[in-house]
Amino acid sequence: MTRYLKRLVSSLAAYQVADLVSKFMAVLLLPVYTRYIAPAGYGVVELLGNGVILISILVRFGIIESFLRFYFTDEDQRRRDALARRSILFLLVTTTIASLVLAAFAAPLSKIVLSYRDPTIFRIAVLGLWAFTNLELAYALLRVDERLRAYATASLTNVVLTIASSVLLVVVLGDGARGLLLGNYGASALVLLALWWWMRRRLITRHPVHEATRVLLRFGLPTVPAEASVYALSIVDRYYIYHDRSPALAGLYSIAVKLAGAVAFIVRAFQYAWPPLAYSVKDDAEAARLYGLVTTYYLLVSGMVVAGLTLLGRWVLRVLAAHAYFDAYRALPWVSLGWAMYGLWVVFLVIAGRAKVTTRNFPAAIAGLAANVVLLLVLVPRFGIAGAGVALCGAYVVMIGIMHLLIRRAFAASFEWLRLIQLTVVMGGMSAVGDLLLPTHGLVGFVSRAAVLAAIPLVLLATGFAHRQELEQARGLIIRGLRARRGRTAGEPA
Repeated sequence: MTRYLKRLVSSLAAYQVADLVSKFMAVLLLPVYTRYIAPAGYGVVELLGNGVILISILVRFGIIESFLRFYFTDEDQRRRDALARRSILFLLVTTTIASLVLAAFAAPLSKIVLSYRDPTIFRIAVLGLWAFTNLELAYALLRVDERLRAYATASLTNVVLTIASSVLLVVVLGDGARGLLLGNYGASALVLLALWWWMRRRLITRHPVHEATRVLLRFGLPTVPAEASVYALSIVDRYYIYHDRSPALAGLYSIAVKLAGAVAFIVRAFQYAWPPLAYSVKDDAEAARLYGLVTTYYLLVSGMVVAGLTLLGRWVLRVLAAHAYFDAYRALPWVSLGWAMYGLWVVFLVIAGRAKVTTRNFPAAIAGLAANVVLLLVLVPRFGIAGAGVALCGAYVVMIGIMHLLIRRAFAASFEWLRLIQLTVVMGGMSAVGDLLLPTHGLVGFVSRAAVLAAIPLVLLATGFAHRQELEQARGLIIRGLRARRGRTAGEPA
């Protein structure tokens, strides 16, 4: 069990490096961007950016999910390479056709999506659809091979190019929302082409692949409605606020989503690292224990970040965004919690994939989407963007609950229910009480809220959250770290 956790941690580290740098730089540049792009402009960027991901889910026909699942069913490296070639070629064809059609009708489609005609910014988003979708599969190939250094290099290069081009286009040339989108998607296209060139020898293999395209589609297609529904669930709030309220209010909500990136980068790294590891475990009993343990650790880490944003979100916004965006704090705790809950959904997706019952994803996903729409209509008119965040969390509760009921007999993961409840009560209770009762500004407010956040791990320890074996392993890590430090101080090899 420990070896699997070590593999997961090392993979997470590689996948987090680029995302961490990206989020860090995005935070540093947020005061700049929020002064060059009005809230309404951010609303447009979010609308198109999320639309790109939604259409990407549809045009890839589940081929990335099939590639990840079937890669580990064949130990022959040449047939694995052939599977990669077939998947990449299929996705290249589908995304190119879809992009050409969308670009041809950019003017009327931009009117439908944005409520005004802007074919230029719409075509930039179409470029993003093509680059983003194909790059996801290229990254997936690096992940299944656990080429952590190559993945980190490619993703960090993408981050650097994105930042440099975005600053040039937004700040220097004054292209606003168009510049922000073009900087992002142009960089992704360049990195994609570089990766294809780097992998060219592997991708031109002529060895026959074991799985025919129809087999890949038979597994992947049932995942598309569910994945599209889940993603629609996560973005329908921004479309609703943009069109029913105002682009400016959608921009405020978008800033809350961006600042929730502290949770999002954990979730994305987990989403990338977890499926290859989870599918590689052959023994079902061992997998069941691993799935339960990883779920507990995931909730511990992501829950601490959500608690931090709940307690200190107002100070984060005062430092990092222009004053016009300050009201985004109302949605920040709920959006952060929604991101954390999405990571739990990833756990259940892997369970369904392992049990080969992916057709059960869709009923749960569509139920969550329906719940989100109903809650948006009820809560947003009264509570504004905070109501949208609450609606998102409520939808995830519905979706995850139904998913658990549908797949628990197909594969029974050994979830640590008592520890999961303990985490929810302690973290949720302390952060909610602190946010309601403590000052919302000034040094006293900041220090008192930070003290509550620091007390959460102590309360968990005092209430018996950690197992004895976990405490012993943590103690051993600390001792080894101290010895290595003393060795370096004394001039000895660590």
